[in-house]
Amino acid sequence: QVQLVESGGGLVQAGGSLRLSCAPSATLFNFNVRDWAWYRQVPGNARELVAAAMSGGSTKYADSVKGRFTISRDNAKLTVYLQMNSLKPEDTAVYYCSAKLEFEWGTSDYWGQGTQVTVSS
Repeated sequence: QVQLVESGGGLVQAGGSLRLSCAPSATLFNFNVRDWAWYRQVPGNARELVAAAMSGGSTKYADSVKGRFTISRDNAKLTVYLQMNSLKPEDTAVYYCSAKLEFEWGTSDYWGQGTQVTVSS
């Protein structure tokens, strides 16, 4: 019943910036977002964790993006963002958001369908 919808991907030149957003679609169930995360994947490669934002306020980043990417969340809007600065061609990938949702009966993980980010040299 729950779907995550991503936006903000596109084509940008090296050194440029993009801001990705992700939020749940309408659902029949009530839930809270516990943790958010952003992953990325290139065809033929494993999906890798880019950044995560836990409900307690802590964040973590892949070494390859530290100092360039920032994850943030708006709990009122149930939305997570990924600000990407100083983009490099090696950042080109499909970016996926993921959320750990808490329901009355327990927790479940949900994924977006991905948004393409292409960085030209």
